[in-house]
Amino acid sequence: MASPRVFPLSCAVQQYAWGKMGSSSEVAQLLASSDPLARISEDKPYAEPILSAGKMKGNGPAEKRGSGGSKEGEGSLGSSDPSVFYFDIIFFFSLLHIWPISLLKELAEKLHLQAPQHYPDANHKPEMAIALTPFQGLCGFRPVEEIVTFLKKVPEFQFLVGDNAATQLKQSMNRDSQAVASALQNCFSHLMKSEKKVVVEQLNLLVKRISQQVAAGNNVEDIYGELLLQLHQQYPGDIGCFAIYFLNLLTLKPGEAMFLGANVPHAYLKGDCVECMACSDNTVRAGLTPKFIDVPTLCEMLNYTPSTSKDRIFLPTRSQEDPYLSIYDPPVPDFTIMKMEVPGSMTEYKVLALDSASILLMVHGTVTASTPTAQTTIHLQRGGVLFIGANESVSLKLTEPKDLLIFRACCLL
Repeated sequence: MASPRVFPLSCAVQQYAWGKMGSSSEVAQLLASSDPLARISEDKPYAEPILSAGKMKGNGPAEKRGSGGSKEGEGSLGSSDPSVFYFDIIFFFSLLHIWPISLLKELAEKLHLQAPQHYPDANHKPEMAIALTPFQGLCGFRPVEEIVTFLKKVPEFQFLVGDNAATQLKQSMNRDSQAVASALQNCFSHLMKSEKKVVVEQLNLLVKRISQQVAAGNNVEDIYGELLLQLHQQYPGDIGCFAIYFLNLLTLKPGEAMFLGANVPHAYLKGDCVECMACSDNTVRAGLTPKFIDVPTLCEMLNYTPSTSKDRIFLPTRSQEDPYLSIYDPPVPDFTIMKMEVPGSMTEYKVLALDSASILLMVHGTVTASTPTAQTTIHLQRGGVLFIGANESVSLKLTEPKDLLIFRACCLL
């Protein structure tokens, strides 16, 4: 008997410290809703479920789920499939839990050979985050004019960057892009390579000054004072707190996205998002994390091309064939994300066949899924996950008149 080509998945859940505790976590709620065997521990954090066809982040791959919620092992998920990708949904609680940078494939191969304990594979890791709620994050270097303004307004920031590097950056504003990138790298490297003691001293001075201004009723929005205080409270003395003066601060509306290409610094601040990435566990970290930090590699590898925050927002395209389908197709071949928003007035929705395998995530709604190649239907509700083999079409029948919100990750071949 041939193995089924469409089946539900049971997925690992990461319990990182930055996740919300117990049933207050949206991740825990999704897990409890989709898995009758799940038991939520109120004293443990629930950060992100891993929906993966590969073995990333030390967990997974996702396991095939049998009747009654039992697990049946890997099923047809594995490297033999032509579209092994990594798809996870992440609900962030902490203001800034990590500051990771994805690697170019060539550099990933080199670092994997040199330090496999820190860079466990040879692949690159482009990522995309799609906002489910208003979502705040940092992405890419700001325009030089904005950084120069912060150097003037935040003397503690200027002190760590240094007068010479700050002057070079200011002078580069009237020069070519190569001069700008060189000056920006010099500034950033000076900051990142500052002595820990000096960083703590300057950060404490800044926190004290902002706290006094807030207590006096003064507006500190021009230097992101409230955000700086929040970051320092969570990561006291961490050099990553100064990242807000180098990187674009983005506030995404639901449905808007950030594409995080190789060598682009980024961090997630707050809000709920769906994230999809290539099949890799390689990141270079700079701060605001208890994990391994590699400052020399970081400063050398970054893309120092400045851009505006508006340029960092990635918008989907509407399908010409399906009015309920939005497509997020980044400039990499590793993955594509599809978002389906189906009104509750519909009784049935057809999920189109693709030439790649895919993973479907039900964020809102309740349906029964059927396919021409399967004799039985599959019940899917909030938090449910479905593996769909290549060239398989799936029909979703709504079991109640409530809107559906569905995400699908695939590799368009």
